[in-house]
Amino acid sequence: MQFLCRFGLNGILADDMGLGKTLQTLTHILEEKVSGRNEGLPCLVIAPTSVVENWQREAAKFAPSLRVLVLQGSDRKRRFDQIPDADIVMTSFALISRDLEVYEKQHFHLLVLDEAQHIKNPAAQVTRAVTELTANHRLCLSGTPIENNLGELWSLMNFLMPGFLGNQEGFNEKYRQPIEKSGSQAKSEALARRVMPLILRRTKQEVAKELPPKTEILHTIELAEEQKDLYETVRSLMDKQVRQAMALQGNETQIVFLDALLKLRQICCHPSLLKNADHQAQSAKFNYLVELLDTLRQEKHRVLIFSQFTSMLALIEAHLVAEGVEYLKLTGETKRRQDLVERFQGGEGEVFLISLKAGGTGLTLTGADNVIHYDPWWNPAVENQATDRAYRIGQDKPVFVHKLICKDTVEERIQKMQAKKGDLANDLLAGAGRFLSLAQEMLGGKEEPRTLLRQGFGGQDGHE
Repeated sequence: MQFLCRFGLNGILADDMGLGKTLQTLTHILEEKVSGRNEGLPCLVIAPTSVVENWQREAAKFAPSLRVLVLQGSDRKRRFDQIPDADIVMTSFALISRDLEVYEKQHFHLLVLDEAQHIKNPAAQVTRAVTELTANHRLCLSGTPIENNLGELWSLMNFLMPGFLGNQEGFNEKYRQPIEKSGSQAKSEALARRVMPLILRRTKQEVAKELPPKTEILHTIELAEEQKDLYETVRSLMDKQVRQAMALQGNETQIVFLDALLKLRQICCHPSLLKNADHQAQSAKFNYLVELLDTLRQEKHRVLIFSQFTSMLALIEAHLVAEGVEYLKLTGETKRRQDLVERFQGGEGEVFLISLKAGGTGLTLTGADNVIHYDPWWNPAVENQATDRAYRIGQDKPVFVHKLICKDTVEERIQKMQAKKGDLANDLLAGAGRFLSLAQEMLGGKEEPRTLLRQGFGGQDGHE
């Protein structure tokens, strides 16, 4: 990061989840202040609402000399005039658009986006808002800069260095379509060479060699007979509705399609999740989970259970209550997240129920050694982030990751899609760390930025 700043470049700190991107960035900010290179200007950190508190806590612990100003809550406007005097100003993606007029007036030394995949959609309001901000340097933090497609990488790079990958249409034609649709290895390698100098990435295997092994276990579950009949009935009905919507070519097609997928996923989890369900069909997956939990408890394991459906977590919660199992629960309605984390880390609770959306980031839960993904999500990076609540620095026990998948259902299709997306990201990011050796050599040399661009980007003056 110091190297990028020295040569007037912006980049992505894409270290694996759990390797301390927050701490590294705080160290970088502190060095900029101590050296005087920040010229007294504040740094702005924008993060998910649930992660801002973690930044505040880490700064107080590891860099107490930094003056931190947190601008969240309904009373934040009273503190806007303190921005010029702070070393670090912290706010959330949820608030940046609302308060944009205030931040536009301030020039920052460093602009940091934590969980930068929040700007993966270039047309989104939050993406347009952060692009309007001015700073000497920009930095994205994301262990998953590519979650679904290469267009997300373009969006991040366009924020960091506008024009570096061309416009969106040109990028799609030159890189995205040949790589995603045709599987062009040559284009994939060319894109990797282009962005490699600006992506700083290390994996757990490279850094945290003391980490115990992680084992992923795929549990394939056969639907119960009544559940299978219900699944097929709904599938046939929704198939007709989707085809009718497509024939009409209306705007409702996507809504009907997504509604169909939702219903099929709900049946896989538990038939009672369907709205207005008047059936008593059993859930094979739920019964399987009950047996798995019983086994893990007998072996004295502590477990994290993730689901996208809070209604499913409620069903699991009812079972735990009936069995007298000590548990904790975190959803989007939870207010004191850190209190729950500290209680679990302190040994309270055999099971921690967590909503994937609310608790998939910003938590350290190394007290668990088993992670259960009750239902799959389209994006493998999101599941990996959730798993890494337990599998991160500080974990001293082998971690087992259980993925529950219903056979011959949409869940199997999701699994295949996950594998494809995972391969796309891994192929591009695999070589990102190799540029570090070049950076280390140049830090002590006299190379000019133009020379760096030629060597790092594979062409004259940064052009291929």
